[in-house]
Amino acid sequence: MAESDRQRRHRLALGLVLITLALFVAGLAAGSDGWSLTGLVQTWSGPDGALIVGQIRAPRTLGAWLTGALLGLAGAIAQGLFRNPLADPYLLGSASGASLGVVLVLAASALGGHAISLASADALARFGLVGAAFAGALLGVLLTFTLARGAQQTTRLLLAGVVVGVVLSALSDLVTTAAPEALRGRQAFLLGSTGFLGWSGCAVLAIGLALALPPSWRLARALDALTLGADSATSLGLALPRIRFALVAALALATGLAVSQAGLIAFVGLVAPHLVRRFAPATHGYTLIASAAAGGVLLLTADVLARTVIAPQELPVGVLTALLGGGYLIWLLHCRRPA
Repeated sequence: MAESDRQRRHRLALGLVLITLALFVAGLAAGSDGWSLTGLVQTWSGPDGALIVGQIRAPRTLGAWLTGALLGLAGAIAQGLFRNPLADPYLLGSASGASLGVVLVLAASALGGHAISLASADALARFGLVGAAFAGALLGVLLTFTLARGAQQTTRLLLAGVVVGVVLSALSDLVTTAAPEALRGRQAFLLGSTGFLGWSGCAVLAIGLALALPPSWRLARALDALTLGADSATSLGLALPRIRFALVAALALATGLAVSQAGLIAFVGLVAPHLVRRFAPATHGYTLIASAAAGGVLLLTADVLARTVIAPQELPVGVLTALLGGGYLIWLLHCRRPA
């Protein structure tokens, strides 16, 4: 049985690598006329080929994969930390905090007479929105951490996240009520988009993944111990408050960066760990890395579909991830027989 499980893990890893490579080619070939390898060759050989492929499609494709990888990693951390398969990266108030940050910037710019949007070509304005989303996400997690009085109790931390999320969402609603001009920008942020990702965004996402993944992997054995219960983990000599704090920090960093660059992408962080555990059950060390890769595959698949389904128009990528992820969970519930 052990050999069979090892083979399944190897097959899943190989499958994720091959699918990722195929999706990268598909991302480079997905344009305003739909998906076409012939069109990719023609575009690359044209006068604007280096601009279209090298500066638009390539960073968007890589950025979509990196964003999904951060969300997949964050989802695996959250589900392991809270010992709850329904935990997702947004449960500590990061999503509501990021939304509030974006709404405040949009409202302030509208009231100041120089309205900006998520699609603004002004690099400074774009940086301000990204920075506000990241700062808001971290603020939401910090408020949750403060309300829960640290990370000693995961149940208290979870409840604090729910409360902070509701309060920050209500504040966003109040701001949009006072400045309706920000409502459209908030809606675009909530739907999620990979269309604004450039090489600078890819660099930020890659650095975030490099900072969050190694320490999470090093703490994977602590997550394995937590599956036995907090008392059992403590009896093994683990400093649970410090470990929980480190995991929450990695979770906040991964989620904050992903949200700041692409908006709220639904279901990727929830579904990716489920897929990994379903096809290749393993310890958290493998699950964390595989979930990151699976999250990248899921979001890049949705991104390619968003660009090609109704080309030359695009669908919001967050809508597609919600449909695909929600559909998978519905199918999973349907197939699972009641005990």
